[in-house]
Amino acid sequence: MATQPTTSLEKESLEAHVDLCALRYEQLDNRMTKLESKVEHIHDDILHGQKSMTKVLIGTAGTVIAAVASVIVTILLKM
Repeated sequence: MATQPTTSLEKESLEAHVDLCALRYEQLDNRMTKLESKVEHIHDDILHGQKSMTKVLIGTAGTVIAAVASVIVTILLKM
C-alpha cells in the first residue's frame, strides 16, 4: 500500500487539502468494501466446508460402528 505524500499545494491550501482527503477517503472506502466482500466470501467457504466435513465424519462414524457391530456379531456366532 503506497501512501500518497502531502503536496506543497495541499500544505498551502485548505481547500486542496480537503479535496485530496475526500479523494483518499473514497479510495479507502472502496478498498474496505472490497476487503469486506472477500472476507464474507471466505466466511461462506469455511461454513460450507464445515458442513461437508460434518457429513463426512457422521458417515465415517456410522461405518466404524457398523464394522464393530459386525465383528461382535461374528465373534458371538463363533462361540
